[in-house]
Amino acid sequence: MNPFIGASTSAGKAGIYHGLGKTFPGATTPFGMVQVSPNTITGGDNGSGYSYEHSSIEGFAFTQMSGIGWFGDLGNFLVMPTTGKLKTFAGKPDGANGDGYRSRYKKESEKASAGYYSVKLSDYNIGVEATAAAHSGMLRFTFPANKESRIQIDLARRVGGTSTKQYVKIVDSQTIQGWMQCTPNGGGWGNGDGKANYTVYFYARFSKPFKNTGVWSASIPDTASRKREAIESDYYQQWIADAVVTKGTKEKEGKHLGFYTEFETKTDEVVLMKAGISFVSMNGAKENLETEIGSWDFDATHSKAVSLWNKALNVIDIDGATSDQKSIFYTALYHTMIDPRIVTDVDGNYMGGDHKIHHSTSFKKRTIFSGWDVFRSQFPLQTIINPALVNDMINSLVTLADETDSSYLERWELLNAYSGCMLGNPAVVVLADAYAKGIRNYDVEKAYRYAVNTNERFGNGRLGYDPGSIAKTLEYAFADWCLSQLAKELHKETDSEKFYQRSKSYKNIWDTTHQWFRPRKEDGSWEPWPDEGRMTDWYGTFETNPYQQGWFIPHDIPGMVALMGGKEKVIADLENFFNKTPQNFMWNSYYNHANEPVHHVPFLFNKLGVPWLTQKWTRIICDSAYHNSVEGLVGNEDVGQMSAWYVLASIGIHPVCPGSTSFEITSPLFKRASIRLPNGKKFSVIAKNNSSSNIYIESALLNGKPYDNSYIDYFDIMKGGSLELKMSDKPNKSRKLNDE
Repeated sequence: MNPFIGASTSAGKAGIYHGLGKTFPGATTPFGMVQVSPNTITGGDNGSGYSYEHSSIEGFAFTQMSGIGWFGDLGNFLVMPTTGKLKTFAGKPDGANGDGYRSRYKKESEKASAGYYSVKLSDYNIGVEATAAAHSGMLRFTFPANKESRIQIDLARRVGGTSTKQYVKIVDSQTIQGWMQCTPNGGGWGNGDGKANYTVYFYARFSKPFKNTGVWSASIPDTASRKREAIESDYYQQWIADAVVTKGTKEKEGKHLGFYTEFETKTDEVVLMKAGISFVSMNGAKENLETEIGSWDFDATHSKAVSLWNKALNVIDIDGATSDQKSIFYTALYHTMIDPRIVTDVDGNYMGGDHKIHHSTSFKKRTIFSGWDVFRSQFPLQTIINPALVNDMINSLVTLADETDSSYLERWELLNAYSGCMLGNPAVVVLADAYAKGIRNYDVEKAYRYAVNTNERFGNGRLGYDPGSIAKTLEYAFADWCLSQLAKELHKETDSEKFYQRSKSYKNIWDTTHQWFRPRKEDGSWEPWPDEGRMTDWYGTFETNPYQQGWFIPHDIPGMVALMGGKEKVIADLENFFNKTPQNFMWNSYYNHANEPVHHVPFLFNKLGVPWLTQKWTRIICDSAYHNSVEGLVGNEDVGQMSAWYVLASIGIHPVCPGSTSFEITSPLFKRASIRLPNGKKFSVIAKNNSSSNIYIESALLNGKPYDNSYIDYFDIMKGGSLELKMSDKPNKSRKLNDE
């Protein structure tokens, strides 16, 4: 496993402002609440707070987001070991020790693995190691001989802005506790537009008893903006640099606080710090720490994290992979196991959407539901390997709708915030997909009622399309289809028919003159057709062009094909779509794997009766868009979606239409992939004669019997058994297949 895969935000190398993977390399556990990771930058469109190409580190935070594309959040409780004169501001990313407390670091010293990260801070000659448990983390510092060594904690720090109020208290000679309040006024998710409003509580202990401690407090004017662009400014940084330092302070509340403990160290003296984190209370943070990391044994904590990852990643075994393919595969699987993370404390308490403490024993409250991204691959993968997580997420969304009195399901949730990020109704898709697969450990009637409210609130119901938008019209139509299927299974026939008819609303924006989808105005007239036609970026679309977005009718492919002029014409258009894609699959105007709306498109060839083209292109994408390197993801990881696509496609299955139980069969990368199912059974995909040239499926057996479908049903996977594929270097165009 290589946590550095995707750990770059470089817009220059990506060729687009979205940057690359935006993952973080720090220590975490499967779906853990805590991530102890280096941070290299506070501002900018840098969701993880880290980018490999940066030459200095400003500290090690205990919370991070992974792979998100908007202005980020979290990055709270930023710990930094320093020596010499105390500095209260971090300084600029390209600066050195003289420009704040950040430090340059030796790139060759940087190491990352499951539940572990280490680096040497060259400006201070301090070694830093990090490890984590689910709700807590530990840092081990190896100091040089110095009379002014310290550990300092920036309590105001937040990736996309600042926490707006903080509190810290010395509990005893080795312990502090407190909180950091993060509101939209302090930027954060979407620079405040994401409405993130949370409080991080901490309880931290130090292995070296306090002798000299203090608090710094910056005087931030009441009238000052606290958004991202202000935080990044020279004048704001000067306010922080001029913070008042008060030695011996036992307790303090303020707008921009930091804490430090200072001590003399001998050569290679080891000092440790451990902290529990909670989004509920200081007592919750204390209990989280004491339950998980009771001793000062860093190596034992690391070993437990490794064991957790070995158990989690052992859910899929692969044989016949190259060394790089193994690293890519297991890192991808690792990245699908970071979110949606738990935010329930060890005692079962969680903070609700009403900002009150709730208790649950029936499910684990989860957060960071990147719905628009993850309904496509990430949640279909979890329905196979971790259905309990799917139940948790649906419960979390349904109870959130209760607690906020909103009565609809949020599309992109972060720590109880209804951020409204992106588009469509992905929670309805995830719900329908789960129910169809028998994943039903939640209040089904209430979930259904909220799903109906969601589609009625955001959808095509009023005009039969969404004014000005191709993307919203198509995605709402799909969500209506998903809801119609759910209603049908719940024997709500009137609703089922209503939403089924609404699922056809994609036809309302088909322009017969230009033979493609085109946005309509409120009055029903067409938006002007641009000179570049369907290749025009943002023409009724979101982060796409109509050529890319127009393939998103996964629920009615025959209807789509009929609109587009028949199978032969569609196949030719799709081949053009792929043939004009750059070989490196970086951001482009054709098959743009760096962005989610096209992730189902390679599998459409199965539905069109030319499955060898699905087999060809998924192999090419796996080999060309994923690498065992920092720049190994061509686009944002998007909270597990980019990696989940690889996990599924590389083992030979992937859905076109979540909400149905079908997974399309494609060419596996490996000779064998075996999934350990949660019911104790095992399902294997075996590819005989597989190689880099033998990429085509000549014939198939399911549990030893000839199999002539281009798809496999979810329930056949969950029964256990094997799908055996005979591979060839030539497509078998005479094989008669059922494509549903």
